[in-house]
Amino acid sequence: MISVYNPRTNKQDYTIFPLSNTSIQEKIAELRIQQNKWAALDFIQRAAILQTWKSALMQQENEIVDALATDTGREAISRQEFKSLLDLIDRWTSTSLPYLPAKSSAIPYIQAQQQDVPYSVVGVISPWNIPLLLAHIDAIPALMAGSAVVIKPSEITCRFIAKLVKTLVPELPILYLEGGAETGQSILEAVDLICFTGSTKTGKQVAATAAARMIPAFLELGGKDACIVLESANLDKATSGALWSAVVNSGQACQSLERFYVHENIYERFIEMLVEKATQITLNNEIEHFNSIGPAISAAQVYIWKEHLIDAVLKGGRILSGGEIHDFGGKWLYPTVISKVNHNMKVMKEETFGPLLPVMPFATTDEAIALANDSDYGLSASIYGEEMAAISLAKALNVGAISINDSGLTTLLFDAEKQSFNLSGLGGSRTGTSSIRRFFRRKALYINQNPQKNSWWF
Repeated sequence: MISVYNPRTNKQDYTIFPLSNTSIQEKIAELRIQQNKWAALDFIQRAAILQTWKSALMQQENEIVDALATDTGREAISRQEFKSLLDLIDRWTSTSLPYLPAKSSAIPYIQAQQQDVPYSVVGVISPWNIPLLLAHIDAIPALMAGSAVVIKPSEITCRFIAKLVKTLVPELPILYLEGGAETGQSILEAVDLICFTGSTKTGKQVAATAAARMIPAFLELGGKDACIVLESANLDKATSGALWSAVVNSGQACQSLERFYVHENIYERFIEMLVEKATQITLNNEIEHFNSIGPAISAAQVYIWKEHLIDAVLKGGRILSGGEIHDFGGKWLYPTVISKVNHNMKVMKEETFGPLLPVMPFATTDEAIALANDSDYGLSASIYGEEMAAISLAKALNVGAISINDSGLTTLLFDAEKQSFNLSGLGGSRTGTSSIRRFFRRKALYINQNPQKNSWWF
């Protein structure tokens, strides 16, 4: 039995009962049998079934969103997250699989044909910060590829699963499993491919287990995203964009901006405008609206917030807004702008996953690049400034995606492929139309079409 806490009250108000390892193995074995029928369907048939499921989801929207809002302590983002799931289904059901034409080989009379074979069972282990979307961002294309999918959400945010299960149509080979680390380990022991979104520490363990089993692992891990503000930047736009990206979902998102480098000639004005805007943000402990932020979803994350704040202050950092943890049952933190920071501080080097905005000046573009690249992570970044200068600088950053004159665009757009640098991930892109290829093994068929010849006979 696992007790689940409500992030708004910090009270245990939900309980899950994880299955035993034996039961999990049996259910995944049953899923393999179901996958055979699913893979035998063509792309159009699978798309139609997913669209049927989408209709069932829409009928249960309020129930799912209410459960998700209880899980995460925020309603507006939960409703947007639900919409993103519907958009995922539309996106992948309207995307054609790449066509593989037969072609001549290096030997004229031998034709080369190729076949894409879906992995039978794909495992998805998803995090607590954006639980509905990140449980399905890999699952939907895997289903369209012809795979069956087993999904384990975080045990911290799992109330929405019971509501989702009610909407499933019989033909869909999806299995949801609630549980903690033991459940995740059982899934890893049984699937043919794993997609994991979460911390770098756990991601390394997942990768090691996958390597031992010789199965592919696609990992989307932590981040310490930088924002660079050039002297040519529109300061009103830059401060608003930086603040939004840093505090949306209370900063509990991998692509949240967590460190800010501002040209020294505009540094003071940037700080002044950022603090002014940060102090207008309210806490949604009673009524939520888009100019407010919610509680810490995971109680354990609050200790990291405190650790980074204390470390910064002890090393000379100056808190200009926020900085105090508020207890309304759950834990809240106002947007916290910090100046006088440097790279000896945890807040500039380690993932905070909270609404902290440490701001540091730079003198030259080379210095900005060096500071931004001085990180164990390489998920994404943001640059504000004259477009060509920003694009030139972007090409020097060791990260997978960069928003230019905007922030957090990878939350909204999935058109282009991107891969993580450093400790922020491993494996192929989950964005771009070709990302569906992650769920196929490619088979080659070489056909000798000349009845008189054999390439190995003399």
